[in-house]
Amino acid sequence: MHHTHGEPSFQLTTAELSLEITSRAGHLAPVVFHLTGRDVSPYALAPWSPTEFPEIPPLLSVLRGDFFCLPFGGQTNGPPHGDPANAPWNLATRDDRSIHLTLEAADSGAHVRKILSTRDGHHAIYSEHLISNISGDFNYGNHPILDLSHLQIDSGRITTSAFRWASVYPGQFANPAEGETQALAEGSAFTDLSAVNLANGGTTDLTRYPSRIGHEDLVMLVNESANDEQPFAWSAAVLDGYLWFSLKNPADFPSTLLWISNGGRTAAPWNARHLGRIGIEEVCSHFCDGVEISRENRLSADHIPTTRHFNPNETVSLRIVQAVALTPDGFGCVRRIKPAGHSAVSITGEFGHEIVVALDWTFVA
Repeated sequence: MHHTHGEPSFQLTTAELSLEITSRAGHLAPVVFHLTGRDVSPYALAPWSPTEFPEIPPLLSVLRGDFFCLPFGGQTNGPPHGDPANAPWNLATRDDRSIHLTLEAADSGAHVRKILSTRDGHHAIYSEHLISNISGDFNYGNHPILDLSHLQIDSGRITTSAFRWASVYPGQFANPAEGETQALAEGSAFTDLSAVNLANGGTTDLTRYPSRIGHEDLVMLVNESANDEQPFAWSAAVLDGYLWFSLKNPADFPSTLLWISNGGRTAAPWNARHLGRIGIEEVCSHFCDGVEISRENRLSADHIPTTRHFNPNETVSLRIVQAVALTPDGFGCVRRIKPAGHSAVSITGEFGHEIVVALDWTFVA
């Protein structure tokens, strides 16, 4: 156990990376990737210590990096984002390449196993959640939160694989009664991340970040289904000389949420200091709404699932891969990520640069 950013954490260290995951709430960060010639640490830590606000849910007091939620958002019989994002996890097993934690969720009854593993020569985290002993329809998601606050305005680049539907949150995502503000037009549909309607007119480019300081916004994209040519969906962020990316099976995580958090929340614990963060969240949910709203299937007319049915006699495996790689000068944003054999992916930049990254993409396919 290590105490990191005020929280007892399990640690896993390999030649390629070192990661820490909190015992309470199971939040993953910091993660330091050891790339050739430099170390990079893309995941965010909240700008407050857990001891500053002991009265708030662990989800917020511990907030950092990536975490798994079941259900997604609020619920009537448990904490926001469920016990997996708030309750203590227990160490089951570990070895030189992986760590295995377990949790018994009092709110849903689920038995959840969290397995984080690494591969020789891969600058990647292979993340799997195994869910059993749960019955009914639930929403869920992974919540990678990246810190781009050190970058110049608009110099970070955010892109995803092709999507068939996209919208700004259909309502007030920020709460004006608490002094919160949002920049995007409520419920505005869009087909291009670089042209999204603003509340005060005109459009903005969501592929460039950090931007729109003093605002808090949320959009949801529904990924195209996988096929033989594109057997996974992807999300990517290009930072300063390197990129972070994630791969998923869109049948398990149909949507990507972009939680764009740039100082728009003024109440505690945020206090307008959660700046330049972006959550690139892979979910099965109706936006950030709680499980009850997701169960209403409000997007069924567009054939968009917002919950998954769990059978107590089955074990569901939910997998994502999160990885990093160096980028050449002038790379721009990511335009395409595709398989390059079975043990690598080819990543193409905005201006035609191509890099090949060692990665077992079949983990999610």
